[in-house]
Amino acid sequence: SFKTHFNLQDNVYAKAEVEPSNSVFLWLGANTMLEYTYDEATSLLTKNLADSKVEWDDLQKRLDFIRAQMTTAEVSTRRMYNWDVVRRRKEREAAAAAAK
Repeated sequence: SFKTHFNLQDNVYAKAEVEPSNSVFLWLGANTMLEYTYDEATSLLTKNLADSKVEWDDLQKRLDFIRAQMTTAEVSTRRMYNWDVVRRRKEREAAAAAAK
């Protein structure tokens, strides 16, 4: 057996002595906890890790695409602004020339 502390609540811990066993409990979420053997738990966690790495890679690719799209949008916005500045300058010059 071994001694440990476990979380009862935020910043509240209790001491416990854990007896050896052939199983572990995994928290699956949605208020669900299941008991697994060590082999089953290792297999499940290994699969979840591999799936998470694949999902991470996919999300990184999507994020790279979004960054590229943001850059394209920013460049387009700046070009439109510059075009408008040039257009207004030409209009002012034309109005000044017509007034003479």
